[in-house]
Amino acid sequence: MSDITKDAWRKYLIQLQVHPLRTKAITAGVLAGFSDAVAQKISGIKKLQIRRLLLMMLYGFAYGGPFGHFLHKLMDIIFKRKNDNKTVAKKVLLEQLTSSPWNNMVFMMYYGLVIEGRPFGFVKNKVRKDYPSVQLTAWKFWPIVGWVNYQYMPPQFRVLFHSFVASCWAIFLNLKARSAAIKKD
Repeated sequence: MSDITKDAWRKYLIQLQVHPLRTKAITAGVLAGFSDAVAQKISGIKKLQIRRLLLMMLYGFAYGGPFGHFLHKLMDIIFKRKNDNKTVAKKVLLEQLTSSPWNNMVFMMYYGLVIEGRPFGFVKNKVRKDYPSVQLTAWKFWPIVGWVNYQYMPPQFRVLFHSFVASCWAIFLNLKARSAAIKKD
């Protein structure tokens, strides 16, 4: 690792320790912006849509990072920081039955209403149509991520790890939302 990278990582770790919520929110915002830029390029958009990218960053900053921060704090309280296989399985199950459906719904609503600026009725119908397949896909993917996160990640890195994987997941959701919007236009 280069000296610049080591120094940046050291400074990041200090910020994570001193200002955990702020650092996780900024990290989630940056990763959400990155995932949107990638999704835009994959979907064939010639010129990067800056407004859309900034709104995705806002989503990560205002919702994704803080939600993850408080979710993992709550999980540590509920499960008393235990990390045995049985407890990890309970954490993953609880997360998949509560926050996973909620997060996918919130993202789909935010994307339709805020990013695309669609009317509520249109977004409601699109969510009604697409949500079941998105959630079923999530339940095939996120339990593995949750297991790795709770079993192997130190608590201070769980939101970072989750935000990184969520940036990949957001590319999928972005493309799913965009393809549905293109079909209806």
